[in-house]
Amino acid sequence: MDFDLSEEQRLLEQSIDSFFADSFPLSRVRDCYDREMGSLDDLGALGLNEMLIPAQYGGGGGTILDVAVAAERLGAAAAPGPFLGRVLAGYAITVAGSEEQRARWLPLLAAGERRATIAVAEPGDRWGLDVVEMSGERLVGEKRSVLVGDGVDLAVVVLADGLAVVEFGADGLTVQDTDVLDRTRPMVSLTFDGPEHERLAGGVEAAQRVLDLGAVLLAADAHGGAAKCLDLAVQYSQVREQFGTTIAHFQVIQHQLADIAIDVLPSRGMYWYAAHAMDRVHDDASGFASLAKAHITERYIAAARRAVEVHGGIGYTWENDLHFFLRRAVFDRAYLGSPEMHRQRRAERQLAEAN
Repeated sequence: MDFDLSEEQRLLEQSIDSFFADSFPLSRVRDCYDREMGSLDDLGALGLNEMLIPAQYGGGGGTILDVAVAAERLGAAAAPGPFLGRVLAGYAITVAGSEEQRARWLPLLAAGERRATIAVAEPGDRWGLDVVEMSGERLVGEKRSVLVGDGVDLAVVVLADGLAVVEFGADGLTVQDTDVLDRTRPMVSLTFDGPEHERLAGGVEAAQRVLDLGAVLLAADAHGGAAKCLDLAVQYSQVREQFGTTIAHFQVIQHQLADIAIDVLPSRGMYWYAAHAMDRVHDDASGFASLAKAHITERYIAAARRAVEVHGGIGYTWENDLHFFLRRAVFDRAYLGSPEMHRQRRAERQLAEAN
């Protein structure tokens, strides 16, 4: 039995890495921070936002593991852009839309004629379907931490009883900019006062699948970012000299690097399996997604902090690239719910099944 990626998935990794090495190095990520830009148009040339849209509607027809592999490489590059929001919105319409809704919306999303995002969180850090309150035929309330960028003009709204599509600019919808820690992922708040909307045919089960996909993609992004932190720390330790030798010779630095490696490198299989379970519609795919999200995003923050320590006095400065990854780690941990929330959710599900 083969537990590795396919040749096509390895080629996907290589093509994304080559693009960022040649056209979008970390210096351009810094440009996004300095100019407060959330994304750049040339990232759309990769065609990753449409990977999960079925080929019959003009999309890539990829698997969840395919898009998770792409998310890992984007995480390693600290890539700016609306990838996460657009993938989740397209997937929501794919799994929850009626035949007519899919035929109407998905070709527009695949062609880039419409650009959608996902709206989940509500005030009070409410991310889960069991605590989200907005529902019903008249949408009233607020959604926070809504990913935008690249001219997003459509939101798929996660409700307590399903999903709905709302167009930006609709009467009764107010869009307000919000401050963000990770400037590569700009966000807004949406206030709803009964805007015109379209309910998707799928219900709560479809909405949960969308959130599970988000958890898997955040785990994949976190693994890519954490592994990059390790690479940056190793590279720095091999050139920084102290007391006449590189700091890579010091046992304390070796232990720091070993701790990062032991924490980070084995965790790749967690998000691989979580994605595979979703592709295969495993009974506990949702639980695996939660575990991967909880564990790997925590390891990402730990890896980023240790990498900063290895860099010593320059590690925390604005001029050093590591802060891109530390900020991204904080985002990955918080978005779609904390590790504590996801572990509790998995535990409650297992307790219910045991009883």
